Amino acid sequence: MKTPSNYPLSIDNVNLQELDQHRIQMDVLRLDKIHPVISGNKWFKLKEWLAIAITEGRRHLVTFGGAWSNHIIAAACAAHHAGFSSTGIIRGERPANPSPTLLGAEEYGMQLVFISREEYRQKETPAFLASLATRHPDAIIIPEGGAGEPGIKGSMDILRQIDSSPYSHVLCAVGTGTTYKGLMAAAAPGQQVTGISVLTPPYHFGGYARHTAGLLDFMNTWYHATGIPSDIVYTGKLFYAALDMVRKDLFPPNSRLLLIHSGGLQGNRSLPPGTLHF
Repeated sequence: MKTPSNYPLSIDNVNLQELDQHRIQMDVLRLDKIHPVISGNKWFKLKEWLAIAITEGRRHLVTFGGAWSNHIIAAACAAHHAGFSSTGIIRGERPANPSPTLLGAEEYGMQLVFISREEYRQKETPAFLASLATRHPDAIIIPEGGAGEPGIKGSMDILRQIDSSPYSHVLCAVGTGTTYKGLMAAAAPGQQVTGISVLTPPYHFGGYARHTAGLLDFMNTWYHATGIPSDIVYTGKLFYAALDMVRKDLFPPNSRLLLIHSGGLQGNRSLPPGTLHF
């Protein structure tokens, strides 16, 4: 299997009549295409962490996530292809029927350790991290979602690997904020980077990883109009927000928008079959 660095970045134009009416051009950077598993921004947030591990001679990766975590499956796959062993600290008890995400992580050799939600909330405390380091002395411990300075540094390459100079605005979904911070650091002078929070209103659709029937309807309509799939956690909300902002004239006429498709389509498997049309 190719590594994500072997996949060229592609940009799709969004051709919608209402964009023409507002004199807005919209493109989508298709990071979801860079790898079948380590898709979207996940590779960019992981690659500097992996480089540190290699430099320090560490051959084990420990990280964190939930049952449908894009980061967990991406980290497991990346570790496998880098020749690392890996451990995933998973929020909550092991379910009777593990998600495809968790089963896939195990297939890549990741050992899953399930802890209570209360204990999981302590994962960033010095005591918890010290205990992990004692149990895994040869490991690099990567924060949930690949957060931290290495994740930010890697995310800067998202814009560096394309010619982003024509764009007046860059938009991305925001969870941990790692990708957003990287884009901010790499943006051209005068280029506005807008983060769409998936945690708080007005575009969270009930909260993190939650969705409404309205969001699902939009994702299907968007797909039929553009051919671009989206996910229920991040990009569905991003694309909805971008169009809503256009309709509200929040971008000056003749603005050129670049939306970052951060991948994560595997999370749609949590929906009943047939819910989405892609």
